[in-house]
This record gives sequence, structure tokens and C-alpha cells, in this order.
Amino acid sequence: MLRPAVFIDRDGTISEEVGYVNHPSRFRLFPYSTDAIKLLNDNGWFAIVVTNQAGVARGYFSEDVIVQVHGVLNTEMETAGARLDAIYYCAHHPSVGEPPYRHECDCRKPKTGLIERACSDLDIDKTPSWMVGDRYSDIELARNAGLKSAFVLSGYGRGEWEYQRQSWAHQPDLVCENLLEAVKSIVSTRSATSV
Repeated sequence: MLRPAVFIDRDGTISEEVGYVNHPSRFRLFPYSTDAIKLLNDNGWFAIVVTNQAGVARGYFSEDVIVQVHGVLNTEMETAGARLDAIYYCAHHPSVGEPPYRHECDCRKPKTGLIERACSDLDIDKTPSWMVGDRYSDIELARNAGLKSAFVLSGYGRGEWEYQRQSWAHQPDLVCENLLEAVKSIVSTRSATSV
């Protein structure tokens, strides 16, 4: 049976924006993120992280570091009784670094490759699904992939919202203070329309 998904940006949305996370010790989950993911779990939504990690292409860290950081993320979720259904990342950059990471790929947000891969791997109903993030590129990804968009004011969000939104070609469907507020709104909207 198809289920809706909430696709979630990593840095600045589910975890603190600290610049490039070049060591697992620099990864800091927002305190409300486990509650947000548990709410999705309890209401039958897929919870999927999609993240650009061009620090690999730039030579700042290896893919092994991403795997370690995502291990920390999954462990912290499990400890709190929450579960991410999948994590997808893009390690490429179109103009920086060396091949194979210097690459014009289809997975670097706002391109849709990560969403397409998730939909291929899981039974996702895209029509009611959402993308949540703190950058305009997340809104563009949602539009490109046929998803609704929720923009959060954590991470880079508040600055982008206050100083750049007037130049955006598209506006988000929802603006929230943080991931938990966005998930509460998404889940309540879905519940209200599905009864």
C-alpha cells in the first residue's frame, strides 16, 4: 500500500547548521527532531532525509564521514523511540573537485534524483507528500518533484525568508518555526482531509 512521505533536509532542518559536518562530533540534532520523526512514524508517514553533502566533492571529508554521521543520526533517533525510513545524500558538485565527485548529477538538490530514488525504493504516494527544508533550493526541489513544500526558519531559514523571499520565483506552501511545527501541521492537514 502506498504511503505519503515527508522528505527532510538535514543541516539546518533536522540538525543544527554548523557549516560542513566534517566529523561526527560536529553533528548536533535539534532537540525537537526526534519528536517530529516519531510523530511521522506514529501517523503512517515515511520519514526520509535528503541532503546535499558537497563537502565530499570539495575534499573536506570522505563519504565514510557521511556514513558515520548518519549512524549517529540513526542511533539518536532509535534511542528516542523514533525511526528514519531512509537517508539519501548527494556528494557531487557540478564545478568543484575531482571526478567522480565533480559531476553534473541528477541528485543534487533542487534536482529530483534523491526523491526519485526514494520513490523507487519505497512505496511512496507522492501526491500528499512534502519536502521540509531551510533553503530556497528545498522549495525548488519540492516544486520540481511534485511535492508540497514546508519552509522552516531554523538553520539558514530565517535569514533567507526575511532577506531573499521577495526574489523567489515560488513561495512555500507552509512556513514554520521548525521541523516539529511543520510536521504537526502536515500530519493534522492529512488527518483532516483523510477522515
